[in-house]
Amino acid sequence: MRIAMLTKEYPPEIYGGAGVHVTELTRYMRQLEHVDVHCMGGPRDEADVYVHGVDPELTGANASIQTLSTGLRMANAIEGADVVHSHTWYAGLGGHVGGLLHGIPHIATAHSLEPHRPWKREQLGGGYDVSSWSERNAMTNADAVIAVSAKMKETILDAYPTIDPDRVHIVLNGIDSELWQPRPTYAEALEATGRSVLEELGVDPQRPMICFVGRITRQKGVPHLLKAIAHMNPEIQVVLCAGAPDTPEIEAEVTGLVQDLQAERDGVYWVKEMLPKENLQEVLTAADAFICPSIYEPLGIVNLEAMACGTAVIASDVGGIPEVVVDGMTGTLVHYDENATEDFERGLAEATNELLADPNRAHSFGTAGRNRAVTTFSWATIAEQTVNVYKSLL
Repeated sequence: MRIAMLTKEYPPEIYGGAGVHVTELTRYMRQLEHVDVHCMGGPRDEADVYVHGVDPELTGANASIQTLSTGLRMANAIEGADVVHSHTWYAGLGGHVGGLLHGIPHIATAHSLEPHRPWKREQLGGGYDVSSWSERNAMTNADAVIAVSAKMKETILDAYPTIDPDRVHIVLNGIDSELWQPRPTYAEALEATGRSVLEELGVDPQRPMICFVGRITRQKGVPHLLKAIAHMNPEIQVVLCAGAPDTPEIEAEVTGLVQDLQAERDGVYWVKEMLPKENLQEVLTAADAFICPSIYEPLGIVNLEAMACGTAVIASDVGGIPEVVVDGMTGTLVHYDENATEDFERGLAEATNELLADPNRAHSFGTAGRNRAVTTFSWATIAEQTVNVYKSLL
């Protein structure tokens, strides 16, 4: 079987969970079938990876229009494939048109849904209506839709009620638990490699520490986290690995909140650039807890990455997160209500203070989380399940 995988993100250009998903899914699926990757961005030199750029006639056009143009280039390029699999609205038009053009099944994976991310209008303007149309077109016309969690399936059917529920297949996101695992921290890293990202930041290894990893976007809830930190025990250090802001407005908001915190308390460290995996794993492993304040999250690979590193998780109870983080076993879930955000922020602070006051409990959560990541979220299983969806359509 020849599979055409259509995506915006692919290494080395990855900035979100969808890119991680496509990368790992492709890596494991190639052990089963032939996979051609069609992506966007700069040149790649990996075999069977094809990059599709923007039509030069559209230079300066709204980004959503540029994306649709690139999707048509993808549709034209997948001739010879047996199935086409698109990820996110960015590649949805290419998958839909490519399926029609070449007479092959189109499978669309929903990593998030535009109707449930209205804050994107702040970023895209009228392009948000274009991206919403593109996603609706891809989802409602796909031969099969893959949801990355059971909650995501509910969300898809709520947003697009014309889709036959039998066409929506649940295939969870996964984690490479050999790549993501507890790493040497601080003194161990210094002894092993001569470098520790935590030492460079100035983190005190004798004090408790939490960390956050994610893009600066409304759905990740970064402002809520920063407001919650103001209510946390002042002994708790915070490492924020937060970059790639969606808009200048949210960047300015987050910058102001971080500066206010740093003026009031020490131990608040902001890492704006994307860290290499080994450094990120050092941070995750060293943290007493990873905190995920998302207000929208179809599943949340970042929680799996923390769990695979043996770290307890404190997270909101939105979307697919409760399917990953088991409250009271691998972490603590905090209820999010968009009409009571101050209660959510206080809840994050209280959960953090309570868990970090009990190191044995935090360690127990981390151990259980690592075990859950290894046993439940294997990419090898996910690749096999995805191929089975393809075969059911051929």
